[in-house]
Amino acid sequence: MDNHDLAEIWAYHDGTKHSVESVYRSGHHLEWAIMPRPFKVYPDLEPIPLPRDFTSSTRPALAALADRGTASGDGPRLGRAALARLLYFSAGVLRRKTYAGGEIYFRAAACTGALYHIDLYLTSGPLDDLEAGVYHFGPHDFALRRLRAGDHRAAVVAATAGEPAIATAPVIVACTSTFWRNAWKYQARTYRHCFWDDGTLLANLLAVAAAVDLPARVVLGFVDDELNRLLDLDTEREVTLALVALGRGGSPPPPAPPAPRLGLATLPLSAREVDYPAIRRAHAASSLTTAKKVAAWRGPLVPPPFTPPGGPTVPLAPSVATAEPVETVILRRGSTRAFAREPISLAQLSTILRASTRGIPGDWAARPDLYLIVHAVDGLDPGTYVLDRDGERLALLRAGEFRREAGHLGLGQALPAEAAACVFWLVGLNPVLARYGNRGYRAAQLEAAIEGGKSYLAAYALRLGATGLTFFDDDVIRFFSPHAAGKSVMFLMALGHRERRR
Repeated sequence: MDNHDLAEIWAYHDGTKHSVESVYRSGHHLEWAIMPRPFKVYPDLEPIPLPRDFTSSTRPALAALADRGTASGDGPRLGRAALARLLYFSAGVLRRKTYAGGEIYFRAAACTGALYHIDLYLTSGPLDDLEAGVYHFGPHDFALRRLRAGDHRAAVVAATAGEPAIATAPVIVACTSTFWRNAWKYQARTYRHCFWDDGTLLANLLAVAAAVDLPARVVLGFVDDELNRLLDLDTEREVTLALVALGRGGSPPPPAPPAPRLGLATLPLSAREVDYPAIRRAHAASSLTTAKKVAAWRGPLVPPPFTPPGGPTVPLAPSVATAEPVETVILRRGSTRAFAREPISLAQLSTILRASTRGIPGDWAARPDLYLIVHAVDGLDPGTYVLDRDGERLALLRAGEFRREAGHLGLGQALPAEAAACVFWLVGLNPVLARYGNRGYRAAQLEAAIEGGKSYLAAYALRLGATGLTFFDDDVIRFFSPHAAGKSVMFLMALGHRERRR
């Protein structure tokens, strides 16, 4: 498939939209007997334990979240301790709870359905206490397992067409998704969830790196097959989604050693899996096949001009300052299950919006627009708003109470109706796909999810609650139209005070 033949990605996007009819006529039910294992486990590889005595940063969480990725130094020296901190607070198991049917694992980043289908791999040069190699991170026992010996970073540099941050990074993180671990519940819509769940994880990772001035850059431009071969993935079931270059100042890597097929054994996820070919078609359609195509793909997007809706505008309030570091915020974060119908302040909302939208260090830009339904924000009338492109003013679309409508748009759930405000990330896909081809779909979903993940942590840094939700796609666009006409929904976050229940 060609990245610029857009028919397949539009077919996927339109075919996985939620509507009242599609949800209530789907007939899908959860088969608990084949619920997938929440971890990828290599039973024959020796674990390399990671230290758990890492120290917290001192930079305030809100400052780390708003960081544009402009680290001026090289950050801490990368080794097992520094990597352990990054891995624990982005993909680690923070808590476990045993119940009659088994065990629940509470992870550092939010994930749709708590199904945790994102895995992390490291391609590393020689570090002080870690040999060069390709490693898989196992959250279940907080250990690395070496898949390949030797310094394979040159293979990643080649696959990214010499992306500068990758070329000088001592360690490169690869994020993958195993489709079935999420599709068990969400079926073909899982391909959207790949980037939602990778985005919330990357929001953690970027903030934890920024907190110690460690350079980190997200890279979406790479030759898919070359990365998948290096990680020895079964691409019918698991694929590479994104890369993160960690650190800078490394010497150019030596020529990569051979990387033959490994065929390493992994524990089966479940007795039986259900295939959703639409996921694989969307991924194949958005894959890049040569380094030349990667180089042409990479670069900025000139977004269409922002059209003010013409109504009154409200400037954001000065941000709230807190001293709490990002690590303790992550330890405290959870998905809010009920909101109290109490107002938050305009300063709190403004702080969350600034922390979320100040920029992502990456090799693309999809530029999502933020639309809001405001129910209870002191200093802001109830109604619908859009955040101006300067990120400092909210423009009124419609005044009024829209709790009932918000509940409907959030798939008929109570949470968006009870929250103080709901934030929707919308993207005009036509200009994004015109610039980036089908791979722009990945970029749009991921960028919105990273910003959504930042808003999640920012809310908890302010001692508020937050939860990500799914939505009725076209109903959202109609609700915010005419201003939102021609756009598509990427992400939804509900914000407010958590209800205290006994």
